[in-house]
Amino acid sequence: MGLHVLKFGGTSVGSLKRLERVADIVTTRAKTHQVVVVLSAMSGETDGLIELAHHFTKSPNSRELDVLLTVGEQKSVALFSICLSARGIKARSLLGSQVSIRTSNDHTCARIENISTKSILEFLNAGEIIVVPGFQGVTVEGEITTLGRGGSDTTAVALAAALKADVCDIYTDVEGVFTTDPNIEPKAKKLSYITYDEMLELASLGAKVLQTRSVEFAKKYKVPVHVRSTFKDVEGTWVLEESKLMESLVVSGITYTKNEAKIVVEDMPDRVGIAADLFTRIGEAGVMVDVIVQNVSKDGTTDISFTVPRSDMKRAIDVVNQSKDILKHGRVVGDDRISKVSVIGNGMRSHAGVAAKMFQVLAREGINLQMISTSEIKISCVVDEKYTELAVRVLHDCFGLDKIDAREVNDFK
Repeated sequence: MGLHVLKFGGTSVGSLKRLERVADIVTTRAKTHQVVVVLSAMSGETDGLIELAHHFTKSPNSRELDVLLTVGEQKSVALFSICLSARGIKARSLLGSQVSIRTSNDHTCARIENISTKSILEFLNAGEIIVVPGFQGVTVEGEITTLGRGGSDTTAVALAAALKADVCDIYTDVEGVFTTDPNIEPKAKKLSYITYDEMLELASLGAKVLQTRSVEFAKKYKVPVHVRSTFKDVEGTWVLEESKLMESLVVSGITYTKNEAKIVVEDMPDRVGIAADLFTRIGEAGVMVDVIVQNVSKDGTTDISFTVPRSDMKRAIDVVNQSKDILKHGRVVGDDRISKVSVIGNGMRSHAGVAAKMFQVLAREGINLQMISTSEIKISCVVDEKYTELAVRVLHDCFGLDKIDAREVNDFK
Protein backbone atom coordinates (compact mmCIF):
# COMPACT_ATOMS: atom_id res chain seq x y z
CA MET A 1 0.00 0.00 0.00
CA GLY A 2 1.25 3.44 -0.86
CA LEU A 3 1.09 6.33 1.59
CA HIS A 4 -0.93 9.46 0.86
CA VAL A 5 -1.09 12.71 2.86
CA LEU A 6 -4.43 14.52 2.54
CA LYS A 7 -4.78 18.10 3.73
CA PHE A 8 -8.14 19.85 4.10
CA GLY A 9 -8.44 23.61 4.53
CA GLY A 10 -10.71 25.65 6.76
CA THR A 11 -13.58 25.85 4.26
CA SER A 12 -13.43 22.09 3.72
CA VAL A 13 -13.93 21.44 7.46
CA GLY A 14 -16.11 24.49 8.10
CA SER A 15 -19.08 22.59 9.53
CA LEU A 16 -19.99 19.17 10.93
CA LYS A 17 -21.65 18.32 7.62
CA ARG A 18 -18.47 19.19 5.75
CA LEU A 19 -16.40 17.13 8.17
CA GLU A 20 -18.61 14.18 7.20
CA ARG A 21 -17.89 14.90 3.51
CA VAL A 22 -14.17 14.84 4.33
CA ALA A 23 -14.69 11.55 6.17
CA ASP A 24 -16.22 10.07 2.98
CA ILE A 25 -13.14 11.09 0.97
CA VAL A 26 -10.69 9.79 3.56
CA THR A 27 -12.57 6.50 4.02
CA THR A 28 -12.49 5.83 0.28
CA ARG A 29 -8.77 6.59 0.05
CA ALA A 30 -7.96 4.43 3.07
CA LYS A 31 -9.30 1.34 1.25
CA THR A 32 -6.25 1.36 -1.02
CA HIS A 33 -3.62 3.43 0.78
CA GLN A 34 -2.23 4.31 4.17
CA VAL A 35 -3.51 7.79 4.97
CA VAL A 36 -2.32 10.72 7.05
CA VAL A 37 -4.85 13.56 7.26
CA VAL A 38 -3.84 17.16 8.03
CA LEU A 39 -6.62 19.57 9.04
CA SER A 40 -6.89 23.32 9.34
CA ALA A 41 -9.11 25.03 11.88
CA MET A 42 -12.75 25.41 10.85
CA SER A 43 -13.25 28.52 8.71
CA GLY A 44 -13.43 31.64 10.88
CA GLU A 45 -12.13 29.84 13.97
CA THR A 46 -8.64 31.39 13.96
CA ASP A 47 -9.99 34.89 13.37
CA GLY A 48 -12.40 34.39 16.28
CA LEU A 49 -9.58 33.36 18.60
CA ILE A 50 -7.51 36.38 17.57
CA GLU A 51 -10.51 38.61 18.25
CA LEU A 52 -10.78 37.15 21.75
CA ALA A 53 -7.12 37.94 22.40
CA HIS A 54 -7.55 41.47 21.08
CA HIS A 55 -10.28 42.09 23.64
CA PHE A 56 -7.48 42.58 26.15
CA THR A 57 -4.71 44.03 23.98
CA LYS A 58 -3.90 44.73 20.34
CA SER A 59 -0.45 43.19 20.88
CA PRO A 60 -0.94 39.91 22.76
CA ASN A 61 2.10 38.03 24.00
CA SER A 62 3.24 35.86 21.07
CA ARG A 63 3.86 32.77 23.20
CA GLU A 64 0.37 32.86 24.69
CA LEU A 65 -1.14 33.67 21.29
CA ASP A 66 0.38 30.45 19.91
CA VAL A 67 -1.10 28.47 22.79
CA LEU A 68 -4.50 30.00 22.00
CA LEU A 69 -4.43 29.67 18.20
CA THR A 70 -3.56 25.96 18.18
CA VAL A 71 -6.94 25.32 19.82
CA GLY A 72 -8.62 25.73 16.41
CA GLU A 73 -6.75 22.89 14.71
CA GLN A 74 -6.94 20.73 17.83
CA LYS A 75 -10.72 21.04 17.74
CA SER A 76 -10.81 19.97 14.08
CA VAL A 77 -8.66 16.85 14.49
CA ALA A 78 -10.50 15.70 17.63
CA LEU A 79 -13.93 16.08 16.01
CA PHE A 80 -12.78 14.39 12.83
CA SER A 81 -11.23 11.45 14.67
CA ILE A 82 -14.48 11.05 16.63
CA CYS A 83 -16.38 11.11 13.32
CA LEU A 84 -14.21 8.35 11.82
CA SER A 85 -14.37 6.25 14.99
CA ALA A 86 -18.18 6.49 14.98
CA ARG A 87 -18.07 4.85 11.54
CA GLY A 88 -16.05 1.98 12.92
CA ILE A 89 -12.79 3.20 11.39
CA LYS A 90 -9.56 3.08 13.39
CA ALA A 91 -8.32 6.69 13.64
CA ARG A 92 -5.97 8.53 15.97
CA SER A 93 -5.28 12.24 16.34
CA LEU A 94 -1.71 13.28 17.08
CA LEU A 95 -0.90 16.89 17.99
CA GLY A 96 2.23 18.63 16.80
CA SER A 97 3.97 17.81 20.07
CA GLN A 98 2.98 14.13 19.85
CA VAL A 99 4.18 13.79 16.27
CA SER A 100 7.20 15.81 17.28
CA ILE A 101 7.09 18.45 14.58
CA ARG A 102 10.15 20.35 15.80
CA THR A 103 10.27 24.04 14.96
CA SER A 104 12.34 27.13 15.56
CA ASN A 105 11.58 29.32 18.58
CA ASP A 106 9.87 32.04 16.52
CA HIS A 107 6.38 32.27 17.96
CA THR A 108 3.57 32.92 15.43
CA CYS A 109 5.99 32.39 12.49
CA ALA A 110 8.05 29.32 13.38
CA ARG A 111 9.83 27.21 10.76
CA ILE A 112 9.84 23.42 10.72
CA GLU A 113 13.28 21.98 11.47
CA ASN A 114 12.63 18.27 11.93
CA ILE A 115 9.79 15.73 12.01
CA SER A 116 9.93 12.41 13.83
CA THR A 117 8.00 9.78 11.86
CA LYS A 118 8.43 6.83 14.25
CA SER A 119 5.10 7.04 16.04
CA ILE A 120 3.13 7.85 12.88
CA LEU A 121 4.56 4.85 11.04
CA GLU A 122 3.85 2.54 13.96
CA PHE A 123 0.18 3.54 14.04
CA LEU A 124 -0.13 3.45 10.25
CA ASN A 125 1.29 -0.05 10.16
CA ALA A 126 -1.28 -1.03 12.80
CA GLY A 127 -4.00 -0.05 10.33
CA GLU A 128 -4.94 3.35 11.76
CA ILE A 129 -5.67 6.62 9.97
CA ILE A 130 -3.55 9.38 11.52
CA VAL A 131 -5.07 12.84 11.89
CA VAL A 132 -2.65 15.72 12.47
CA PRO A 133 -3.39 19.40 13.08
CA GLY A 134 -1.78 21.74 10.58
CA PHE A 135 -0.11 25.02 11.48
CA GLN A 136 1.43 23.88 14.78
CA GLY A 137 4.66 22.47 16.16
CA VAL A 138 6.82 22.37 19.25
CA THR A 139 10.30 23.62 20.13
CA VAL A 140 13.08 21.51 21.62
CA GLU A 141 12.09 23.03 24.98
CA GLY A 142 8.48 21.88 24.53
CA GLU A 143 7.03 25.30 23.72
CA ILE A 144 3.99 25.31 21.42
CA THR A 145 4.53 27.25 18.19
CA THR A 146 2.55 28.11 15.08
CA LEU A 147 3.79 28.41 11.49
CA GLY A 148 1.92 31.55 10.43
CA ARG A 149 -1.03 31.98 8.08
CA GLY A 150 -1.33 29.13 5.59
CA GLY A 151 0.90 26.97 7.75
CA SER A 152 -1.30 23.89 7.38
CA ASP A 153 -0.13 23.54 3.76
CA THR A 154 3.45 23.57 5.02
CA THR A 155 2.66 20.96 7.67
CA ALA A 156 1.12 18.64 5.08
CA VAL A 157 3.94 18.87 2.55
CA ALA A 158 6.61 18.59 5.25
CA LEU A 159 4.92 15.45 6.59
CA ALA A 160 4.68 14.03 3.07
CA ALA A 161 8.40 14.66 2.59
CA ALA A 162 9.36 13.13 5.95
CA LEU A 163 7.16 10.07 5.38
CA LYS A 164 8.25 9.74 1.74
CA ALA A 165 4.59 9.77 0.73
CA ASP A 166 3.56 9.06 -2.86
CA VAL A 167 1.51 12.24 -3.04
CA CYS A 168 0.26 15.17 -0.98
CA ASP A 169 -3.33 16.08 -1.86
CA ILE A 170 -4.29 19.64 -0.91
CA TYR A 171 -8.09 19.76 -0.75
CA THR A 172 -9.62 23.21 -0.91
CA ASP A 173 -12.70 25.07 -2.16
CA VAL A 174 -11.35 25.52 -5.71
CA GLU A 175 -10.79 22.87 -8.37
CA GLY A 176 -7.11 23.60 -8.87
CA VAL A 177 -4.72 26.26 -10.13
CA PHE A 178 -6.16 28.53 -12.81
CA THR A 179 -4.46 30.67 -15.42
CA THR A 180 -5.75 33.67 -13.49
CA ASP A 181 -8.45 34.63 -10.99
CA PRO A 182 -11.76 33.37 -12.47
CA ASN A 183 -13.56 36.13 -10.56
CA ILE A 184 -11.81 38.66 -12.81
CA GLU A 185 -11.52 36.65 -16.02
CA PRO A 186 -14.37 34.14 -16.54
CA LYS A 187 -12.38 32.54 -19.40
CA ALA A 188 -9.60 31.44 -17.02
CA LYS A 189 -8.61 27.80 -17.53
CA LYS A 190 -7.64 25.20 -14.94
CA LEU A 191 -4.12 23.90 -15.49
CA SER A 192 -3.59 20.15 -15.42
CA TYR A 193 -0.11 20.68 -14.04
CA ILE A 194 2.31 23.42 -13.13
CA THR A 195 5.97 23.30 -12.13
CA TYR A 196 7.26 24.05 -8.64
CA ASP A 197 8.99 27.22 -9.87
CA GLU A 198 5.84 28.53 -11.54
CA MET A 199 3.78 27.78 -8.44
CA LEU A 200 6.34 29.53 -6.23
CA GLU A 201 6.06 32.67 -8.33
CA LEU A 202 2.26 32.51 -8.39
CA ALA A 203 2.08 31.99 -4.61
CA SER A 204 4.49 34.82 -3.85
CA LEU A 205 2.71 37.20 -6.23
CA GLY A 206 -0.83 36.94 -4.94
CA ALA A 207 -2.28 33.54 -5.87
CA LYS A 208 -3.85 32.12 -2.70
CA VAL A 209 -4.08 28.44 -3.70
CA LEU A 210 -0.89 27.31 -1.92
CA GLN A 211 1.32 28.84 0.74
CA THR A 212 4.82 29.72 -0.50
CA ARG A 213 6.74 27.73 2.12
CA SER A 214 4.77 24.59 1.30
CA VAL A 215 5.86 24.84 -2.34
CA GLU A 216 9.47 25.36 -1.26
CA PHE A 217 9.26 22.11 0.76
CA ALA A 218 7.67 20.29 -2.17
CA LYS A 219 10.38 21.44 -4.56
CA LYS A 220 13.25 20.63 -2.19
CA TYR A 221 12.03 17.09 -1.46
CA LYS A 222 10.31 16.50 -4.84
CA VAL A 223 6.89 15.86 -3.30
CA PRO A 224 4.13 15.61 -5.94
CA VAL A 225 1.35 17.95 -4.82
CA HIS A 226 -2.21 17.67 -6.12
CA VAL A 227 -4.43 20.73 -5.58
CA ARG A 228 -8.08 19.68 -5.84
CA SER A 229 -11.63 20.40 -4.72
CA THR A 230 -13.24 18.92 -1.61
CA PHE A 231 -16.67 19.45 -3.14
CA LYS A 232 -16.20 18.13 -6.69
CA ASP A 233 -14.72 14.75 -7.48
CA VAL A 234 -12.59 15.92 -10.41
CA GLU A 235 -8.89 15.94 -11.23
CA GLY A 236 -7.21 19.09 -9.97
CA THR A 237 -3.81 20.60 -10.72
CA TRP A 238 -0.56 18.71 -10.15
CA VAL A 239 2.45 20.68 -8.92
CA LEU A 240 5.47 18.77 -10.14
CA GLU A 241 9.17 18.84 -10.86
CA GLU A 242 9.99 20.25 -14.28
CA SER A 243 10.54 17.45 -16.74
CA LYS A 244 11.92 17.25 -20.26
CA LEU A 245 8.66 15.52 -21.12
CA MET A 246 6.70 18.64 -20.24
CA GLU A 247 5.99 21.12 -22.97
CA SER A 248 6.10 24.35 -21.01
CA LEU A 249 3.71 27.13 -21.91
CA VAL A 250 5.48 30.42 -22.55
CA VAL A 251 3.11 31.99 -20.02
CA SER A 252 1.19 29.76 -17.61
CA GLY A 253 -0.58 32.34 -15.48
CA ILE A 254 -1.42 35.95 -14.74
CA THR A 255 -1.63 37.05 -11.12
CA TYR A 256 -1.97 40.27 -9.18
CA THR A 257 -1.75 41.70 -5.70
CA LYS A 258 -3.31 44.84 -4.29
CA ASN A 259 -1.72 44.74 -0.85
CA GLU A 260 1.36 46.81 -1.68
CA ALA A 261 2.26 50.49 -1.56
CA LYS A 262 4.93 52.50 -3.36
CA ILE A 263 7.32 54.86 -1.60
CA VAL A 264 9.55 57.37 -3.40
CA VAL A 265 12.47 58.94 -1.57
CA GLU A 266 13.51 61.99 -3.59
CA ASP A 267 16.78 63.90 -3.94
CA MET A 268 19.07 61.51 -2.07
CA PRO A 269 22.82 62.15 -2.42
CA ASP A 270 24.15 59.93 -5.22
CA ARG A 271 26.97 58.34 -3.26
CA VAL A 272 28.25 54.82 -2.73
CA GLY A 273 26.31 53.07 0.04
CA ILE A 274 23.24 55.30 0.09
CA ALA A 275 20.93 52.43 -0.89
CA ALA A 276 22.53 50.24 1.78
CA ASP A 277 21.92 52.93 4.41
CA LEU A 278 18.29 53.31 3.37
CA PHE A 279 17.32 49.65 3.21
CA THR A 280 19.29 48.65 6.30
CA ARG A 281 17.10 50.98 8.35
CA ILE A 282 13.93 49.76 6.72
CA GLY A 283 14.96 46.14 7.26
CA GLU A 284 15.76 46.76 10.92
CA ALA A 285 12.21 48.07 11.32
CA GLY A 286 10.89 44.71 10.11
CA VAL A 287 9.51 46.04 6.82
CA MET A 288 9.77 43.75 3.78
CA VAL A 289 10.73 45.46 0.51
CA ASP A 290 9.79 44.09 -2.90
CA VAL A 291 10.39 46.03 -6.13
CA ILE A 292 13.21 48.63 -6.08
CA VAL A 293 14.03 51.20 -8.77
CA GLN A 294 16.83 53.79 -8.55
CA ASN A 295 16.70 56.65 -11.01
CA VAL A 296 19.66 57.94 -13.00
CA SER A 297 21.64 60.55 -11.10
CA LYS A 298 20.92 64.20 -11.79
CA ASP A 299 22.93 67.05 -10.29
CA GLY A 300 24.49 64.69 -7.77
CA THR A 301 21.16 63.42 -6.43
CA THR A 302 18.97 60.40 -7.12
CA ASP A 303 15.45 59.16 -6.38
CA ILE A 304 14.82 55.65 -5.07
CA SER A 305 11.38 54.04 -5.41
CA PHE A 306 10.36 50.80 -3.72
CA THR A 307 7.28 48.84 -2.73
CA VAL A 308 6.32 47.54 0.71
CA PRO A 309 3.23 45.81 2.15
CA ARG A 310 0.44 48.36 2.23
CA SER A 311 0.03 47.93 5.99
CA ASP A 312 3.70 48.93 6.47
CA MET A 313 3.70 52.11 4.34
CA LYS A 314 3.36 54.57 7.23
CA ARG A 315 5.99 52.76 9.31
CA ALA A 316 8.44 52.75 6.40
CA ILE A 317 7.93 56.46 5.72
CA ASP A 318 8.45 57.23 9.42
CA VAL A 319 11.71 55.25 9.41
CA VAL A 320 12.98 57.20 6.38
CA ASN A 321 12.04 60.58 7.85
CA GLN A 322 13.63 59.72 11.18
CA SER A 323 16.90 59.07 9.32
CA LYS A 324 16.98 62.35 7.40
CA ASP A 325 20.18 63.53 9.12
CA ILE A 326 21.98 60.52 7.66
CA LEU A 327 20.17 60.02 4.36
CA LYS A 328 20.03 63.77 3.52
CA HIS A 329 16.97 63.14 1.36
CA GLY A 330 14.27 65.47 0.12
CA ARG A 331 10.57 64.71 -0.04
CA VAL A 332 9.17 61.23 0.79
CA VAL A 333 6.01 60.31 -1.12
CA GLY A 334 3.77 57.31 -0.43
CA ASP A 335 1.11 55.86 -2.71
CA ASP A 336 -1.18 53.09 -1.47
CA ARG A 337 -3.33 53.02 -4.62
CA ILE A 338 -1.13 50.72 -6.67
CA SER A 339 -1.21 47.07 -7.61
CA LYS A 340 1.29 44.63 -9.06
CA VAL A 341 0.34 42.56 -12.10
CA SER A 342 2.59 39.66 -13.13
CA VAL A 343 2.95 37.15 -15.95
CA ILE A 344 4.58 33.82 -15.07
CA GLY A 345 5.76 30.89 -17.17
CA ASN A 346 8.64 28.43 -17.38
CA GLY A 347 8.65 28.87 -21.15
CA MET A 348 9.90 32.43 -20.73
CA ARG A 349 13.38 30.95 -20.18
CA SER A 350 13.56 29.97 -23.84
CA HIS A 351 11.25 32.46 -25.57
CA ALA A 352 12.14 36.08 -26.33
CA GLY A 353 9.71 38.97 -26.64
CA VAL A 354 7.42 38.31 -23.68
CA ALA A 355 8.25 41.62 -21.99
CA ALA A 356 7.77 43.58 -25.21
CA LYS A 357 4.40 41.94 -25.83
CA MET A 358 3.27 42.61 -22.26
CA PHE A 359 4.31 46.28 -22.37
CA GLN A 360 2.73 46.86 -25.80
CA VAL A 361 -0.61 45.43 -24.72
CA LEU A 362 -0.70 47.50 -21.52
CA ALA A 363 0.34 50.64 -23.43
CA ARG A 364 -2.53 50.17 -25.90
CA GLU A 365 -4.92 50.26 -22.97
CA GLY A 366 -3.34 53.45 -21.61
CA ILE A 367 -1.91 51.68 -18.54
CA ASN A 368 1.26 53.38 -17.34
CA LEU A 369 4.02 51.17 -15.92
CA GLN A 370 5.33 52.76 -12.73
CA MET A 371 7.88 50.07 -11.89
CA ILE A 372 9.09 46.81 -13.45
CA SER A 373 10.62 43.71 -11.86
CA THR A 374 11.75 40.51 -13.59
CA SER A 375 13.11 37.04 -12.96
CA GLU A 376 13.80 34.12 -15.29
CA ILE A 377 10.15 33.11 -15.36
CA LYS A 378 8.31 36.26 -14.23
CA ILE A 379 7.67 39.86 -15.25
CA SER A 380 5.88 42.13 -12.75
CA CYS A 381 4.60 45.65 -13.37
CA VAL A 382 3.40 48.14 -10.79
CA VAL A 383 0.34 50.01 -12.10
CA ASP A 384 -2.41 52.25 -10.81
CA GLU A 385 -4.79 50.06 -8.79
CA LYS A 386 -7.83 51.10 -10.85
CA TYR A 387 -6.36 49.32 -13.89
CA THR A 388 -5.77 45.96 -12.15
CA GLU A 389 -8.71 44.00 -13.54
CA LEU A 390 -8.30 45.46 -17.03
CA ALA A 391 -4.59 44.58 -17.06
CA VAL A 392 -5.29 41.00 -15.98
CA ARG A 393 -7.95 40.49 -18.66
CA VAL A 394 -5.99 41.93 -21.59
CA LEU A 395 -2.82 40.03 -20.65
CA HIS A 396 -4.77 36.79 -20.27
CA ASP A 397 -6.20 37.36 -23.73
CA CYS A 398 -2.99 38.42 -25.47
CA PHE A 399 -1.08 35.33 -24.29
CA GLY A 400 -3.96 33.09 -25.39
CA LEU A 401 -4.51 31.52 -21.98
CA ASP A 402 -8.23 31.09 -22.67
CA LYS A 403 -7.33 28.81 -25.60
CA ILE A 404 -4.82 26.46 -24.00
CA ASP A 405 -5.45 22.74 -24.19
CA ALA A 406 -5.59 20.77 -20.94
CA ARG A 407 -2.15 19.20 -20.45
CA GLU A 408 -2.18 15.55 -19.46
CA VAL A 409 -0.07 14.56 -16.47
CA ASN A 410 -0.47 10.78 -16.39
CA ASP A 411 3.14 10.31 -17.53
CA PHE A 412 4.47 12.52 -14.75
CA LYS A 413 2.65 11.31 -11.62
